[in-house]
Amino acid sequence: MESIIVALAAGVIALVFAAIIAYRVIGADRGNETMIEIGDAIRTGASAFLRREYLSLVPFVVVVAIVLGVMDYTVFKHNLGIPATAISYLVGAICSGLAGFIGMNVAVRANIRTAAAAMIGLNPALRIAFSSGTVMGVTVVGIGLLGVTILYVIFQDISAVAGFGFGASSIALFARVGGGIFTKAADVGSDLVGKVEAGIPEDDPRNPGVIADNVGDNVGDVAGMGADLFESYVGSIISAVALAASAVALAAGAGAFHSQAVFPMLLAGAGIIAAILGTFVVRSGEQANFERLLWALRYGIFAAGALLIIFAAILTITLTHNWYWFGCVVSGLVAGTIIGLATEYYTSYSYSPTRRVSAASETGAATVIIQGIASGMLSTLIPVFCVSVAILLAYWFAGFYGIALAGVGLLSTLGITLATDAYGPVADNAGGIAEQANLDPQVRERTDALDALGNTTAATGKGFAIGSAALTALALLAAFSVSAGLITLGPDGRLSEGGTGINLLQPQILVGLIIGAMLPFIFSALTMQAVGRAAQGIVDEVRRQFREIPGLMEGTAKPDSARCVDISTRSALREMIVPGLMAVIAPIATGFILGEAALGGLLIGSVSAGFMLAIMMASAGGSWDNAKKYVELGNFGGKGSDAHKAAVEGDVVGDPFKDTSGPSLNILLKLMAIVSLVFAPAFVAVPSLIKL
Repeated sequence: MESIIVALAAGVIALVFAAIIAYRVIGADRGNETMIEIGDAIRTGASAFLRREYLSLVPFVVVVAIVLGVMDYTVFKHNLGIPATAISYLVGAICSGLAGFIGMNVAVRANIRTAAAAMIGLNPALRIAFSSGTVMGVTVVGIGLLGVTILYVIFQDISAVAGFGFGASSIALFARVGGGIFTKAADVGSDLVGKVEAGIPEDDPRNPGVIADNVGDNVGDVAGMGADLFESYVGSIISAVALAASAVALAAGAGAFHSQAVFPMLLAGAGIIAAILGTFVVRSGEQANFERLLWALRYGIFAAGALLIIFAAILTITLTHNWYWFGCVVSGLVAGTIIGLATEYYTSYSYSPTRRVSAASETGAATVIIQGIASGMLSTLIPVFCVSVAILLAYWFAGFYGIALAGVGLLSTLGITLATDAYGPVADNAGGIAEQANLDPQVRERTDALDALGNTTAATGKGFAIGSAALTALALLAAFSVSAGLITLGPDGRLSEGGTGINLLQPQILVGLIIGAMLPFIFSALTMQAVGRAAQGIVDEVRRQFREIPGLMEGTAKPDSARCVDISTRSALREMIVPGLMAVIAPIATGFILGEAALGGLLIGSVSAGFMLAIMMASAGGSWDNAKKYVELGNFGGKGSDAHKAAVEGDVVGDPFKDTSGPSLNILLKLMAIVSLVFAPAFVAVPSLIKL
C-alpha cells in the first residue's frame, strides 16, 4: 500500500506544479489593446467550441454509462455491489475532458503573452510558450495517474477500472476528430482564399478565417492532442496492470497490490518527477537559431529520459529486483526517442526528405504531392523497425507484461514530451497575433522562429503518439485475449498451454482481420471528407466577405470573424459523430456476430494497417507544411512565387493528413482495443450469431 501512496503523491505533485506554472503564465504581460482584443476573440471562440462539443457528447456518455451499469449487474459480475465499470467510465470521460479544458484554457491565455514576451526577446517568449505546454503535459499525467490509481485502490479490480480507459478514449476520439475538423477546415479555407487566391500574407487581419484558424490551433492541437495522449497514458497503465492481474502469482492470492501490479503506477509516478525536472533544462540564447532552439527542447526531453532510467533502476532495486522489467522500460523509452527523431528527420526542412518536397514545388503542386506521399511512405520504415524490436525485446524479458511495460516506459515522460508538442500551437497563435496587431517585424521574426520549431516538435509529438498507440493497443489486445479466454499466460507473462487461440486461417478470424485492416482507411476517408466539406463552407464565407464588405481588402473595414468560427464549429460537431460511433460499434458488432476470436483478428488487422497509415499521413503532412516554410525562407523563389503557390497547395492537402485523420487513428486503435477488453465477458457469455 505504501507504493500506491507514492504513486498518488506523484500525481498530486504534478497538479500542484501545473497550477504554479499556470499562475506564472497568466500573470505575464498581455501587450497592447489590439493584442488583447485579438486574444480575447480567440479565447472566446475556443471556449465556445469546447463547451458546445462537450455538451453534445453528454447524451452519448450517459447512454454508454447506463449500458455498462446494466452489464455490471448481469454480465461483468465484479461482486462489488455497485456499477463499478460504469462509474469508472464516467470518471474517465470527465477526467479526459477536464485535462483538455485546463490545457486549452491556459494555451488561449499564453498566446497573447508569448507575443508580448517576443517584444522583449526570444528567450522570454520561449519560456512563456513552453510553460503553457508544460501545464498541458503535467496536467494530463497528473490527472491520469491519480484517476487510475484511486479507482484501483477503491475497486481492486482492474477489469472494472478498464472502464476509466474506455471513458477517456471515447472523449479523446471525439475531441481529436471534432477539433481536427474545426482547425483544418478553418486553416484550409482561409489559406485557399487568402494566400492562394487573394495573395495576402498568412494571418493577415483582413482574412475573415484567421481568427477561426487560431481558435482551431487550440481546440485541435492542444485540447485534442491532450485528450489523445491522456487516453494513451492511462491505457498503457491499465493494460500493464490487467496483464499483471492475470499472472499466476495474483491468482494464487498475492493480493491486488502485488509488486507486478503496482510497478507500472510507480513507474508512471517516477516519470512525472523526471518530466518536471526536465522542464528546468529548457533554455535558449537570445540569438538562438532554429537548431539551437530545437536542441533546447531536446535537452529537456533527453534529461527527463535519463532521469527516468535512473528512477526505474532505483524502483527495480527497492521493489522487484527484476532487471528484466527494467529492460522492458528502457526498450520502450529508447524506441520512443528514436521514433521521435526519425519523424523529425522526415518532417524538418533541415533534412533532405522535406527539402526534396520543397524542390518539387518548382514543377507544380502535383509533384509536391507525389513527393510528399512518397516521403510519408518511406517514413514508416524506422518506426516499424523500432516498435518491432521493442516488442521482441520486451516479450523476451517479461512476455506480454513486458510489452505493456515498454508502453508505460515510452509514455512515462509524457509530461515534458507533450509540453514540447502543446507549445507549438501557442507559438503559432503568437505569430498570428503579432501579424494582426502589426507589431514590429522583429517580433514576427521571433515568433516565426518559435513557430517553425513548433511545427517540428508537433510532428515529432505525433510520431511519438503513434508509436505509443501501437504498443498500448498491442498490450490491450493481449489483455483482451486473456480476458476472453483466447490465450493463457504463465507467471512469466509468456504464452502457455490453454485458450482457444487465434488461428488466422479460420474463416471468421480471417474476415475479422480484413475488416480490421479496412477500418483505418474508412475512418480516414470519413474524417478527410468531413474536413473538405467544412472547408468549403469557410471558402464560400471568406469569398463572400471579400466580395461584399466594402473596404475589407483595403484594410479600412473589419471582417466578420465570428461567422467563420460558427461555421467551423457547427461543421465539426456534425461531422465528428459518424467516425466516433464507428470506432465503438465496429468491435462490439464483430464480437457479437463473429465471436471473440474474430474480434481478436479485427484488432490485429487494425493495428497493423492503422499504425502504417497513421505514420505515413502524419509524416507526409508535416513534410508538406515545412516544405512550404522552406520556400517562404526565400528558397526556390520565395513568397509569392509559383513555387510558393504550389507548396501552399501541398500544405493544404497535408493539413487533414497531419492534424485530423493521422492523429485520430491513434485513438481509433486504442479505443477499439479498450472497448473489446471492457466487453470481453459479454462476448464470452453470449454465443456469436455466425458459427462455422
